[in-house]
Amino acid sequence: MEEELAMLRQLIAQLQDLLNRHGSPPPPSPPFHRHQQPFLQLQYHRRDDNHHRWCVLDINDGSADDYCDLVMAAGKSGSFKMLEPSKPPPSKKSRKERNRGKLLGSTDTAEVMEQEIWKEFPEDLFEAVIARLPIATFFRFRTVCRKWNALLDSQSFSQHCAQVPQANPWFYTITHENVNSGAMYDPSLKKWHHPTISSLPTKMIVLPVASSGGLVCFIDIGHRNFYVCNPLTQSFKELPPRSVKVWSRIAVGMTLNGNASSGGYKILWVCCDGEYEVYDSVKKSWIRPGSMPSDIKLPLSLNFRSQAVSIDGTVYFMRSDPEGIMSYNMATGVWKQFIIPAPLHLSDHTLAECGGQIMLAGLLTKNAATCVCIWELQKMTLLWKEVDRMPNIWCLEFYGKHVRMTCLGNKGLLMLSLRSRQMNRLVTYNVKTREWLKVPGCLVPRGRKRQWIACGTAFYPCLTATA
Repeated sequence: MEEELAMLRQLIAQLQDLLNRHGSPPPPSPPFHRHQQPFLQLQYHRRDDNHHRWCVLDINDGSADDYCDLVMAAGKSGSFKMLEPSKPPPSKKSRKERNRGKLLGSTDTAEVMEQEIWKEFPEDLFEAVIARLPIATFFRFRTVCRKWNALLDSQSFSQHCAQVPQANPWFYTITHENVNSGAMYDPSLKKWHHPTISSLPTKMIVLPVASSGGLVCFIDIGHRNFYVCNPLTQSFKELPPRSVKVWSRIAVGMTLNGNASSGGYKILWVCCDGEYEVYDSVKKSWIRPGSMPSDIKLPLSLNFRSQAVSIDGTVYFMRSDPEGIMSYNMATGVWKQFIIPAPLHLSDHTLAECGGQIMLAGLLTKNAATCVCIWELQKMTLLWKEVDRMPNIWCLEFYGKHVRMTCLGNKGLLMLSLRSRQMNRLVTYNVKTREWLKVPGCLVPRGRKRQWIACGTAFYPCLTATA
């Protein structure tokens, strides 16, 4: 009995402390006697002036066990709610259960699309709406019906797609673990896709080397055969054999004949001895326009680590000895050379392009410190001007390491692969917004193994581009 009374006194003390915090304290309770029934004096009243007061309520019967099981909880309304004796408190719901409850609640209140309204939606607007969907969403919508699945072959749908402004480019890459299949990265969703281009040869290594208008140009590792493909729709073409039998390493550039792939495309290859050819998709053949101008020093010390960039039908290559840039106009067939000294302490540099402006990305290494830097070519002086650097906190990871860099995409949004023996990092750099972002690891489909990116190129996703 002594323990029960002690517990009761403790409960009353806690209640008095609670009342002192949330309202006027009740009058003091009379002392308990050993052989008297304890009583709890507690009652809550609400006056018209919205003030609170406490008064005494006599409880003349009941045992100490009943009082010890009494639990009172304060509610938002200002009154007290009594829970049943010995009833366990409500268990805490898991996050999954809470989210399921929110989802069910949202579906109950969501508006239902009325069939009477939407069945009158003009047919010609369907294509305009679908053309503006995200690429990944469109491929899910293709399974709705045969009509939507056939949109890729619709001329009117192609016109709607041509009116949609180009979003950020995607990246088609090849991994070390599986060189015969590619991995595509969508920077808007920050998601990797693993397409299978069944038409590409499987018995040889095929690498992406250039792109234009939603099409990607591939070449086999022996530099013998060319292929053009739309990675999204699997539109594929193997180009005819070249007329010049040159098996040395070559640089490749690609441009459109107009503003869309429907007007055709051209592909240029050039090797170190000055030999070059152009493929015209309209004529479906390779053309040898002429020879290299005499004022261009041969052999060409081409920077094969740097992909070509194309601006308004002109392809730009990086070369050394002398340091500079070479350009070829696909329409006029004119070669030009620009002597531009490279920045000091530069390595693994590559050309990039954004809005018609030629950029340069490379590693700047001095002593044991390494940093990724971005330069812009000044048109008046033909000199490189540094415009940005990778955040210092990221560059600290490279300190004291032998880091190599590969640029996997150079069209406004750069993807840089930074690797050493201890690390392999992928980052993107938006030339326009000057924003650096880390790229999530590329995992094996249905697996957890992270893949290492070997090479790649950027391309603007286009549903209607045909090879």
